[in-house]
Amino acid sequence: MKRFNGEDISTISPTLGFNIQTLEHKGFKLNIWDVGGQKSLRSYWRNYFECTDGLVWVVDSADKRRMADCKKELHALLQEERLAGATLLVFANKQDLAGALSREEIRAQLELSAITTHHWRIVSCSAVTGENLVTGVDWLLDDIAARIFDMD
Repeated sequence: MKRFNGEDISTISPTLGFNIQTLEHKGFKLNIWDVGGQKSLRSYWRNYFECTDGLVWVVDSADKRRMADCKKELHALLQEERLAGATLLVFANKQDLAGALSREEIRAQLELSAITTHHWRIVSCSAVTGENLVTGVDWLLDDIAARIFDMD
């Protein structure tokens, strides 16, 4: 969120609580709720689901041992009634690190192809370099707009 918003990223660290910001992008006002992924915080996630049109799931591509837990949590989250139909963007973060799982490896390990209840896309990115952050968010907004405003 810091990189996307043009803020200093020298102090980037995992979200240890909740970070709430409103951004404007492509004529849309985005209310972004950055919620930490620690187990102790997961029970609070559902407090942020009301009126959610899009979900951005950030995966640490270099942390192979947490992929099974990541898959379990993502698939459980997508069962939440208040997230029905929300567009899902999976950011495969830390692609700038040696040994990071590829987008295809993450797609397989998270079993993304099994997700048929939500429009989704996986995008390789780096929060440090900013690579593909705008590309991913642009896709998310385009998908939400097409779905909500029925722009077929």
